[in-house]
Amino acid sequence: MINKLYNTMEKRNRYTSEFKTKVVLEVLRKEQTVNEITARYELSPVMISRWKA
Repeated sequence: MINKLYNTMEKRNRYTSEFKTKVVLEVLRKEQTVNEITARYELSPVMISRWKA
């Protein structure tokens, strides 16, 4: 049962600090909306706000 549960769970993505910095800088430049950036990188807006904090 545990193996079944584990196989159905999604794996968490791990992002480098360089990637996080790149995304946050794009948001701060305001050349695109946060929604456009999150869609391009397949991220959650909440995740980006945590990275900005």
